[in-house]
Amino acid sequence: MQQPAKPIRESRTCMTDLVFPPDTNHHNTIFGGKVMAYVDKIACIAAMRHCRKPVVTVSSDSFDFLAPIKTGEAINLEAYVTWVHKTSMEIYVKVESENLITAERKVTARAYLTFIALDENGKPAPVPQVIPETEEEMRQHEQAKERYEIRRNRREQA
Repeated sequence: MQQPAKPIRESRTCMTDLVFPPDTNHHNTIFGGKVMAYVDKIACIAAMRHCRKPVVTVSSDSFDFLAPIKTGEAINLEAYVTWVHKTSMEIYVKVESENLITAERKVTARAYLTFIALDENGKPAPVPQVIPETEEEMRQHEQAKERYEIRRNRREQA
């Protein structure tokens, strides 16, 4: 049974945390793996908010680190579903640093992840389509089919 489409905004998820010394490397910047774990976690929440089912990560691509996040800064993450296929969802995640003293914010990473929804037997389950509303959501939604084809071709060649 086809579920009704949902606006992208219903999956939008935000998370903020403070970067402490144990989170950082010898440069006093957050470990890349720690950022990747945050990204996977927030993308999972956004995917589950969209489909209201258990999900698993299928791929992480276009993961770009753009700037470091330093000890004492906040890490801010935002995620939302940009596009869906039948059982899969593409989630966009933006990561920012925030200097809590000066209020300066910088985009530090961006990523696209793909998740699959699961039914009660652990098999892929259908998910509702998304409705983009803002210009940014429409742009990402339009470009998502091309990213999907690239991922599919990469899997076939592997």
